[in-house]
Amino acid sequence: MGLREKELIGFMGVIGYKFNDIKLLNNALTHSSYMNEKRAETKINNERLEFLGDAILDAVISEYLYLRLAQSEEGVLTRVRANIVCESSLAKCATTLNIGDVILLGKGEVNTGGRQRSSILADAMEAILGSLYLDGGMDNAKKVILSIFAETIENAIAGKLSTDYKTMLQELIQSMKENQPVAYETVKEEGPDHNKIFYVEVKINDVVKGKGKGKNKKEAERNAAKDALDALESE
Repeated sequence: MGLREKELIGFMGVIGYKFNDIKLLNNALTHSSYMNEKRAETKINNERLEFLGDAILDAVISEYLYLRLAQSEEGVLTRVRANIVCESSLAKCATTLNIGDVILLGKGEVNTGGRQRSSILADAMEAILGSLYLDGGMDNAKKVILSIFAETIENAIAGKLSTDYKTMLQELIQSMKENQPVAYETVKEEGPDHNKIFYVEVKINDVVKGKGKGKNKKEAERNAAKDALDALESE
């Protein structure tokens, strides 16, 4: 048994699910930067699994909230779900599972703090859920999701997850000696009108300090601000 296989088996113990096809889990924990550096003919990475996992997570959380919050209106359900499936919540769960220790990254990403980067961790979390669904079906995926996200779900329902990273970033910048302007720019939009994904960059003194994505511009800006805070704190 090789070192990588031992890592994956250990991780299966952490999430409480044994994969029938361990290659699916390995793909979910392979970032595009790793395969690009390997220059392999087959560019296997976790991006397609991330796409699938995002949909699976939305479906499971939507059903759970629909049944759990039987008296709540659509707007409340939407707001609570958004706080559960947003990048910051996904990254926090990924950190709890130590996904940063087992994901395969290119040397460039490793050297620039990729193992702690919220966007990479959140994407890997979604990819793992996608691989789990393909390997074991919806029932197993639901069981693992509701276990991993149990604390996050309860905090979201209690209204404890609304973190204003944009304000936190602005206050941090204002505390610095020089007055540095902060600007948010939507650099890309993907998907149909009813299910768009927005990509935003936050610039400080015209230098990109953070990137984020979300299902609306507000979420994308919040995630970009969180990414910038993480970057500034590590400098």
